[in-house]
Amino acid sequence: MAESLVGDLTPLDNVPKPEKSRRERTTMTFLTSSLLAAPSTNVGDAGAQINAAWEEYEAADTLESKFVHDVDKLELLLQMVEYERRGEGSVDLGEFVHVAKGIQLGEMKVWCREVLRERKAFWEGKGIVPSHVGDVEKILAEEEKEKEKEKGGGEGG
Repeated sequence: MAESLVGDLTPLDNVPKPEKSRRERTTMTFLTSSLLAAPSTNVGDAGAQINAAWEEYEAADTLESKFVHDVDKLELLLQMVEYERRGEGSVDLGEFVHVAKGIQLGEMKVWCREVLRERKAFWEGKGIVPSHVGDVEKILAEEEKEKEKEKGGGEGG
């Protein structure tokens, strides 16, 4: 909701995290206490409920909030790949690859790696080495490390 007024700030916007948080918190307070506050009839308070859900998301302590954060990052990666495909090899948005490192949940990492594999195959099909290919290789290599760790843990104990 805050992005509707603040904008979808990415690390490339060079807005420090505390400033981004301040802007979003101010916007959410405005939206939930001014526009969505309970009417004088006191029939529920949608604003308070929405603000509580946003605070949970911001804290990123619950499984649900971690999932939503991961979905947000994955969606950015999907957009990156889609825009690159639309550009037919003339648009390289590799500067967004770093977002993949922030994905926390195992299931989401699997999806993320699949998106990065698709990106890699796209660029290989064009015969072009895209930017940040080393970052992609590191992320994909983590999957192999995790598989080896699972194999070792499963056999030894």
